[in-house]
Amino acid sequence: MLAIMLAAIQVEAVLAAVVGAVVGVLVGLAIKASQVRAHKARMDEEQDSLKAKAVDEARQIVAQAQLDAKAEFIKSRERFEIETDATRRELKDDEKRLAKREDMTDQKLETLNIKERQIDAADRAIIEREKGLAAKDRQLNEIIAQQKSQLLKVANMSTEEAKNLLLAKVDKEMDAEKSRIIERRLEDARENAETQAREIILQAIQRYASEHTCESTVSTVDIPSDDMKGRVIGREGRNIRAFEKATGVDVIVDDTPGVVVVSGFDPVRREIARRSLERLIQDGRIHPTRIEEIVASVEKEVTKQIHDAGKQALIEANVRTLHPKLTELLGRLHFRTSYGQNVLKHSLEVAYLSQVIADQMGLDGSLARRCGLLHDIGKAVDHEVEGGHPQIGAELCKRYGEKDAVIEAAGGHHGDLEVKSIYTPIVLAADAISASRPGARRESLERYVQRLEKLETIATSFEGVKQAYAIQAGREVRVIVDPENVDDKLSAKVAHDIAKRIEDEMEYPGEVKVTLIREVRCVDYAR
Repeated sequence: MLAIMLAAIQVEAVLAAVVGAVVGVLVGLAIKASQVRAHKARMDEEQDSLKAKAVDEARQIVAQAQLDAKAEFIKSRERFEIETDATRRELKDDEKRLAKREDMTDQKLETLNIKERQIDAADRAIIEREKGLAAKDRQLNEIIAQQKSQLLKVANMSTEEAKNLLLAKVDKEMDAEKSRIIERRLEDARENAETQAREIILQAIQRYASEHTCESTVSTVDIPSDDMKGRVIGREGRNIRAFEKATGVDVIVDDTPGVVVVSGFDPVRREIARRSLERLIQDGRIHPTRIEEIVASVEKEVTKQIHDAGKQALIEANVRTLHPKLTELLGRLHFRTSYGQNVLKHSLEVAYLSQVIADQMGLDGSLARRCGLLHDIGKAVDHEVEGGHPQIGAELCKRYGEKDAVIEAAGGHHGDLEVKSIYTPIVLAADAISASRPGARRESLERYVQRLEKLETIATSFEGVKQAYAIQAGREVRVIVDPENVDDKLSAKVAHDIAKRIEDEMEYPGEVKVTLIREVRCVDYAR
């Protein structure tokens, strides 16, 4: 019984063990299944996470690729546009160059065509002129032969007498022909040269504006009273002698009230004397010692003023590297006048006008300005050196190393030398413009009357001239000729000859117009 109970207990124990084992296996299986399900869930979650991450990364990669593609596209487009613009600019430049070449080619072709037409016209004119001359030559020979034959037959003249008569007639006919040629050539010259010359001169005058200079050449000193004249003269004339010795001028003390006249050829010395006398009169202490002190002080001031005036003239004329001696002489021209015109201002005016004319002609304006500034430099010492101021000026310019053009302009601006440089006639023209403009110069009454009389005398000396009148202050001559002795064709030659003789025999600023008048009046009465 006990054994059965033991066996039953063992069986129950075995069963319990088996059940426990089964339950343990089932629990383990359940746990394992639960773990598998949990792992699978985690795997699913991880797989979903990886998928989402992969999708995000793929989207980012696609977005970045799109951005990179867009950036690359933009860069490529910019490079393309830059290259296209460069190519377009090159094409435009090529088109401009081609257009310019085409224009130049067209201009050259047009110029060549014009020249060809001009040459053809000139050839035709020459041929026609040759034909005309040949015809005139034949006609003249025929007329001479006929006249010779008639004269020999009718008048029974000798060959020499007939020859002289024919030559006189031919000479008269040639005068008429020369008159026609002169008139035609003068007309051609007016059409071409006069217009250009007038434009150049007018531009030069219009571009230069200067005050009218009209200074007195007589130095006078005002004195407060006639008693001061006695003090200027001094006891037995010692003061005036000391003053004249110190200054090198003459002092004229006459009965003119309130005025003492200072006379001298040297304008600088005259200016020193005038200033010194004014200071002595203001100071009141007039004696030889004081006179020497005042004159020495004024000389220093005037010398400094001369140097300053010369340097200022160089600055105004824009002329550099001038010799110091020439600069000093320019300053001395400040005290020199010619016909009442200040010579330094006149030189500056001529310098500017010369530059303007040279610039208009395409020449060296700076060289022309230098020539104009120094053209009257000889007037600074013409009272000390023999000869005319053109010759003196040329020698000074040559001595101090100026260029040949400047030397020739200084020596030949009055037409005294043969012209070799183009700048000499430019300075001559500028000098005439400066001297002849209204108010520039003064002329004494005696010289003015003499010039008018000389103009009328020259005009009336020609054959066929009845009367001549100088008008407009000598700028024009009206010539009245006998209509029976001077015909219309010969009038041009007579006017030309009168103008030529005035040029050769007279000196005058500017120009003189010759107007010839030929008039025929026929009067009759009806009764």
